[in-house]
Amino acid sequence: MTGRVIRVYDRIVLQHPAMVMAAVVLVAIVLSFGLPNFKLDASADSLTLENDDDLDYFREVNERYGSGDFLVVTFSPLDDADLFADETIATINELTEDLKQIDDVVNVLSIVNVPLLYSPRITVSQLKDEPRTLLTPGVDRAMVKQEFLNSPVFRNLILSQDGQTTALLASIAVDQKYIDLVRGRDALRYKRKMEGLSTDESLELDRISKEFLDYRTARAAVEKNRVAAVRELMDGYRDRAQIFLGGPSMITSDMVGFVKNDLEVFGIGITLFIMVTLGAIFRQLRWVILPLLTCGLSVVVMLGWLSWIDWRLTVISSNFVALLLVLTMALTIHLIVRYRELHRERPDATQHELVRETVNVMARPCIYTVLTTVVAFASLVVSGIRPVIDFGWMMTIGLLVSLVIGFLVIPAGMMLIGKVKNKGKSNHSTQLPAHFSDFTEQHGRWVLTLSVALALVAGYGISKLEVDNRFIDYFKTDTEIYQGLSIIDQKLGGTTPLDIVIQAPESANIPLVLGNTGGDDDTMLIEGDPFAEEDPFGDDPFGEDDPFADPDPNKEPNSYWFTRAGLDELEKIQAYLDALPEIGRIDSLVTPFHIANDLTGHRMNDLELAVMRKNLSPEINQFLIAPYLFEEKNETRMTMRTAESIGSLNRQDLLDDINGFLIDEVGLAPDQFRVSGLLVLYNNMLQSLFHSQIVTLGVVFLGIMLMFMVLFRSVILAFIAILPNLLAASVVLGVMGLAGIPLDMMTITIASITVGIGVDDTLHYIYRFREEFAKDRDYIATMHRSHVSIGIAMYYTSIVIIVGFSVLALSNFMPSVYFGFLTGLAMLVALLASQTLLPKLILLFKPLGNGA
Repeated sequence: MTGRVIRVYDRIVLQHPAMVMAAVVLVAIVLSFGLPNFKLDASADSLTLENDDDLDYFREVNERYGSGDFLVVTFSPLDDADLFADETIATINELTEDLKQIDDVVNVLSIVNVPLLYSPRITVSQLKDEPRTLLTPGVDRAMVKQEFLNSPVFRNLILSQDGQTTALLASIAVDQKYIDLVRGRDALRYKRKMEGLSTDESLELDRISKEFLDYRTARAAVEKNRVAAVRELMDGYRDRAQIFLGGPSMITSDMVGFVKNDLEVFGIGITLFIMVTLGAIFRQLRWVILPLLTCGLSVVVMLGWLSWIDWRLTVISSNFVALLLVLTMALTIHLIVRYRELHRERPDATQHELVRETVNVMARPCIYTVLTTVVAFASLVVSGIRPVIDFGWMMTIGLLVSLVIGFLVIPAGMMLIGKVKNKGKSNHSTQLPAHFSDFTEQHGRWVLTLSVALALVAGYGISKLEVDNRFIDYFKTDTEIYQGLSIIDQKLGGTTPLDIVIQAPESANIPLVLGNTGGDDDTMLIEGDPFAEEDPFGDDPFGEDDPFADPDPNKEPNSYWFTRAGLDELEKIQAYLDALPEIGRIDSLVTPFHIANDLTGHRMNDLELAVMRKNLSPEINQFLIAPYLFEEKNETRMTMRTAESIGSLNRQDLLDDINGFLIDEVGLAPDQFRVSGLLVLYNNMLQSLFHSQIVTLGVVFLGIMLMFMVLFRSVILAFIAILPNLLAASVVLGVMGLAGIPLDMMTITIASITVGIGVDDTLHYIYRFREEFAKDRDYIATMHRSHVSIGIAMYYTSIVIIVGFSVLALSNFMPSVYFGFLTGLAMLVALLASQTLLPKLILLFKPLGNGA
């Protein structure tokens, strides 16, 4: 600090420590009143790109086809009981009816109520009748089981191949208000980005954003209660079956639960570990209480403020608390270690002199440390993903808050506690940092050789990195959510929805021409044709609507997708998709086409398809046709689910392969189809985050180098300072690649976090090295003195962080486990690099000039 600043600081803080401490505590208490409003957000918005056109299209498709949220209940009778026994069927029927009573459930599909077409085989004319179900008296259950196992309608849909597990699909009503609010908000956001908003439009954006956030909060509570109600309902059946729950809202609810549990349980665990570690390091209660008080006040102030302004943590930014705790702890340890060092060197100095000198010599490196860390986290702001952007801003603001609180609470606390005997040992020769300096002096070449080898291995590992992850891998194998998703994935056709929406070609928008009935059937009735022997549509298949009469000009033409040309096209696409190992269950208009062909004994032509469709019962139409055809736009939809448990799943490769096939093999124009679904949205987020981080990480290193140049006024020293951090970031990413840990929404931020943590040690070491070098201009002696002074603080900080984050290994949420492991690894590599490679580079290049 400059002389003027330190005098002002002295007069305000050091001479009035009680008032300063009381003021900070008072601010924390006031802000803590907002903590009851603290919220976590794991909604779809928090896992998707901001202003993602695919997200808007996804909502549009769901609205158009009436596809809302859903919950899947898997049911396996205990003791290998027969799934089709009377008692089991009665139980499934009871569960089906109970699920219908859950709020917002509009329909429940199960083996007891789906329409039967092959038990026994019906004729096409019977498609207009009310369908039979498993509950229909006299139905042959053995035939029903074979239909569920082999029919294209039900295969891998509601019955597993071993016949022991069935699924009940509860459809949730489409929330139109949610869709309208989010569209209104996003439209104004987009206009603000592209051309700006008027004053009235800005006010409207604020209003609708607030209304949407409030409504989303209320809806999240409703969804949570719905999931809880279903689970409570399921508990009443667990004595009769092994039963699991799946579905998007269930995943969201459980993710929030896991994150909240980690915040509560592991927050306490990390605090206890840090307390024990600080006690073991300093062996004085004051040096345990003051750091914990500083960290606690920083966290309470930030969380309280975030709660007051309703700025919510997400799955990604939930680690904000742990990181803020750790980085604040690092700041306090550096202050305490320097104070104890001054106390040992100047035992006769007053407490005021010691604290003032500590603040004076540590202010500049600590400020620069925070600023360089801020630069690292600021790289997240350009990701384009709202929760990642929020994480970057939260860390930026939180670090500045912790800097202010640290330089208020620690010095004020020191003044209030007073000066006591320093119990720290003055001889550091037996401590690890001293061994690092000895090793660097005696085996410098090995340090460089090992660093280069490590960098090469890390580079190889980075080449193996993949930008993907499976939702199922977010949870440990012994958790209920993992087991439920695994059963749905492996036995019931996959988990993650994926849609292909296809527009008919412009040439198809013409009325049906009887002379062109499609395919190879140019006449309707031929010898041997089932239609010739027995009219499947009854005595008068056409009734009053004779297709040979003049067409009604007011009637819409038959959809292209219900002609042989359209269905042949869809059949080719479905055959390709069915051959992909990543794709599970596929549903489209191909299914009813195959059923009709099977029931008639031949491939139906256009006229037969048109007549058949006209005679479908409402139940059959709603089950087989409506979910896949939107006639107003002459559009069809193919729905499928991807198998998350397939080890080869790579979302981007899968989407590229599908797009390539549709264009190159089927001949669709790029604007004629669109791939949509949760898989697309999640992949967009991952790809955007990966590309933004690759670009911005270079900018981060450049920005930090520029800051080092300003601080140290040396290009060589700035370059030397950045190398250990580059090595630490590379090693962490390389380990991820070698260990097969993919880059996902959580782990991809670890590079920025590594730089943010590692830069602290580098800056503190070089700053102290320059001070010590000025004493005798002896590089070797300076290195040893630096290691047994600032090196101790770096060592203590690393131990606290590594021990603290190791607690996360016990989490049921795998992203938290990876985060804890990778953060600890980053801290370990940063420590080793800053205490071996960094001093060796300084000794090699002599950036401070020639030695004595």
